[in-house]
Amino acid sequence: MSRRRKQGDEEHVNLERWLVSYADFITLLFAFFVVMYSISSVNEGKYRVLSDTLSRAFDPRTSAAEKVMAKDVIQEGLREGRDMAKTPIEEKLVPENPDVIQMQGHAGEDQAQLARVADDLEQVLAPYIQDELINVKRDQAWIEVEMKSGLLFPSGSAILSPEALPMLSKLAAIFREIPNVIHVEGHTDDRPINTREFPSNWELSAARAAGVVHQLMKAGVDPVRMVALSYGEYHPLADNVTEAGRDQNRRVTIVLQAQATARYRLPVSEPAVLRPLAPQPQQPAPLPNR
Repeated sequence: MSRRRKQGDEEHVNLERWLVSYADFITLLFAFFVVMYSISSVNEGKYRVLSDTLSRAFDPRTSAAEKVMAKDVIQEGLREGRDMAKTPIEEKLVPENPDVIQMQGHAGEDQAQLARVADDLEQVLAPYIQDELINVKRDQAWIEVEMKSGLLFPSGSAILSPEALPMLSKLAAIFREIPNVIHVEGHTDDRPINTREFPSNWELSAARAAGVVHQLMKAGVDPVRMVALSYGEYHPLADNVTEAGRDQNRRVTIVLQAQATARYRLPVSEPAVLRPLAPQPQQPAPLPNR
């Protein structure tokens, strides 16, 4: 016997039914923005993939595993869209110069050549490196040959010592065979100098850098590739309080730049061929003039 509802009883009201409609609305809104984002940069193939993926994602007959795969495809598409979307400013940053594009394509060759040059420099300068008069540092974008000023110049002078000329000739023999830009940097300690020839350390470090550039040019290095820079006392390697620190700060540094990072360089259509060096006899390094 069925139980009849009393006339005064009211049907129970479900107060949470609005959540179903709200969830459907949010889902449709998400799908709408995904579609709008995808068609902002039209790609017919990717549009079809996205459309099929969304259909599978919202189809009640789709299995749980397929929905997970569809979600992964949508997220991957959004990542690709962010990577491919470029603002007008970013578009302007894309190099249009064929020489720049070709140079970027030769980056691997450039780094390999720098590595070979660094090996040759360490071989040629081995006696000076052992005596801690020269330090060769290497990077993917540059090679740095750091020489103590006592090896090159008398104290307070910018005239090259006769003992330094054979070493610079060996460097020039390597630099002649490559097209890379060469920066020659002069550094001093913080002791002030005030002479008619050198009113400050700026002039002294500039004259020493220029002296090395002139000697490399005399040895056959193209002057178009070289730059003389003066840093004075303002980029020390060590503390100037001790004599050892001041001796470390008095230096001339030759920086060989990679072709891809150089402001001025030879045309990329004229690649340089690095010739193998003949074995160098091990000679004792000359004592520096203090």
